[in-house]
Amino acid sequence: MTIKGSDTKKLNRRLRLGMVGGGRGAFIGAVHRIAARLDDRWELAAGALSSNPERARLSGRDLLLREDRIYGDFNEMARRERRLKDGIDAVAIVTPNHAHAAAARAFLKAGIHVICDKPLTTTRREADQLARLAHESGLIFAVTHNYTGYPLVRQARAMVKAGDLGEIRVVQVEYAQDWLATKLEETGSKQAEWRTDPARSGPAGAVGDIGTHAFNLAEFITGIEVISLAADLHTFVAGRRLDDNAHMMLRFASGAQGMLWCSQVAAGQENGLRIRVYGEKGGLEWHQENPNVLIHSPLGEPPRLIRRNGAGASEVAQAASRIPAGHPEGYLEGFAQIYTDVAEQIAARLEEREPNPYALQVPTVDHGVRGVRFIEAAVRSSQRKAAWVPL
Repeated sequence: MTIKGSDTKKLNRRLRLGMVGGGRGAFIGAVHRIAARLDDRWELAAGALSSNPERARLSGRDLLLREDRIYGDFNEMARRERRLKDGIDAVAIVTPNHAHAAAARAFLKAGIHVICDKPLTTTRREADQLARLAHESGLIFAVTHNYTGYPLVRQARAMVKAGDLGEIRVVQVEYAQDWLATKLEETGSKQAEWRTDPARSGPAGAVGDIGTHAFNLAEFITGIEVISLAADLHTFVAGRRLDDNAHMMLRFASGAQGMLWCSQVAAGQENGLRIRVYGEKGGLEWHQENPNVLIHSPLGEPPRLIRRNGAGASEVAQAASRIPAGHPEGYLEGFAQIYTDVAEQIAARLEEREPNPYALQVPTVDHGVRGVRFIEAAVRSSQRKAAWVPL
C-alpha cells in the first residue's frame, strides 16, 4: 500500500522505548519487550523497572541498559528523558494495575507517548482524568488489548463492518482459564499475589484481568458499544478477596444481545478466549487457542474456514501477518502488532506524513476508559444481585 507523503522525510532509526515496571520476576514486561523487538521498529533505551530501586538497577543491568538510563522511579525517568536529545519516544507501562495512572500522567506531562497495559486504571475517576489529559496533550496513548492485533480478529471486524453478517443480533464471548483454581497467591506466585489483592488489582479479579479482554473483543469486532449489563461475580476459592468467576448478560446500543463468561477456576482450560457473533445473514466464530482460523457461517450455507494468510483472508488480515500460511502465529505477534502500529503512528508524525490506515486500529485511552467502566458496572451489578446497570 502506498502512503501519501511517505518519501517526504525519513526517520532512519529505531524508535526509543522506555519501560516502567517489568523487571526481575515480572511476566508481562518480558512479553512487551519481545513484542516491541519483533518487527525491528523499537529499541529499549531506558527503564524504571521496579518500585524497589535496587531491583530496578539490577533489572536494568540484566537488560544491558546504560547506567545513566536506569532509573529508580518513573518521575525521575520522565523528567530526565524529556530533556535528553536522544530521549525515549514512548513509554510502556507494565506495572500492576494500581500504578498505571500515576506513571501515565508523568509521561504525558513530559510530552512522551504512552503504551499502557490494561486495565487502564483501577477507578473510573482516574480513567476519565487520564483520558482528558491524553486528549489535551495530543499524544498517542495505546492500551495493549493484544487480541485486537490478531489478523483474523481484524478480519472479523472488517467483515462485520462490511455487512457480511447483516445486522448483529447475538454476541457470545468467553475467557476461561484454570491457573487460579487453587489458592496460588499463597504459594509465592508474584503474578497471582498481586492479581488477587484489591489494593493493586482494583475492585475486580477475573473480571478485571481477563473479563476486560473479552469485553474489549466484543466491542472491537462488532463496532457496537455495550450500554448495560447484568453481572453475577463469584469467588469459588475460599479466602480469596476478589472474584474468580463471572457470568454476565449484555445489551448493545444497536439492540443486539450478548453473554460474557470469564473464569480463572475452569479446570482444564488454559487460555480459552472465544467469541461467536451472529447476525441476520450469518455468523463468525474465533478461538484464541486456534487463532489462525476464522469460521464464517453464512445463513443456509456450509461453514467456511478463513485462514490467517490463506484463502479468504482479506488485506486487513494479511497486513497483520508476518509468516507464510500454515505456520502458527499468535500471542506474541498480537502484542507485536500493537507495538508496530504505534511505531507507525509515531514515525508518521516524525516524518510528516499520513500513517498507514491499518495502523489506526490500536485500542486507545478511550477504549481503556470503556474497560474501567465495564469493571465498575460489573461489580456494581453483582452487588445489587445481578441487577441491570448502565455503563
